[in-house]
Amino acid sequence: MRESYTLQLDDLASDLAQMCHLAEIAMASATRALLTADLTLAEETISGREPIDVLAVEWEQKAFALLALQAPVAMDLRSTVSGIHIVADLQRMGGLAIHIAELARRRHPAHVLPPEVEGVFAEMGRVAVDQAHATRAVLLGRDADLAAELQTKDEAMDELHRSLFTLTSAPDWPHGVAAAVDITLLGRFYERFSDHTVEVAKRVIFLVTGEFRPEES
Repeated sequence: MRESYTLQLDDLASDLAQMCHLAEIAMASATRALLTADLTLAEETISGREPIDVLAVEWEQKAFALLALQAPVAMDLRSTVSGIHIVADLQRMGGLAIHIAELARRRHPAHVLPPEVEGVFAEMGRVAVDQAHATRAVLLGRDADLAAELQTKDEAMDELHRSLFTLTSAPDWPHGVAAAVDITLLGRFYERFSDHTVEVAKRVIFLVTGEFRPEES
């Protein structure tokens, strides 16, 4: 009985890592679609929403069944409760990547991004994918120290996000309001994706230590 219970917990942890991996893949392909105005890739990215949503629903069903039937305590209880919040963050990460692909599809065959900001978004995509990859490692290893490091990694994304405002608000910005609105919206999607990786890190710290650590400056 205990062996079956442990296997259930392991399956739940594995499913979280798989959701994170799907969000990472979605962000990588959404960024490529955005930078290249590739309609086929945008459509493929958007179609990836369903596997993430299905995993989220299945995870919650299994977690609530575990709570009802096994009545976990201590770290097992923290693992299950933290996982419920983590699932929501991972699902939103996938959704944000989908939003990027949807905007690329909506503007096709035109490129969403003017040349002046392509490099910024390429870097934002790289940072986002790296953060998702690190988040998956945190979920698999339950490493509180690595999770604490992840909490500070969104500083690079914040700096890139600020640079977009500098570019689009400059008096000599040549691409008009519509382009500035698209860029602002896309920047927000990347920033929120990064924020959710930090939230997952906080949940893992709580899972392992039973307390939230303050973010390092």
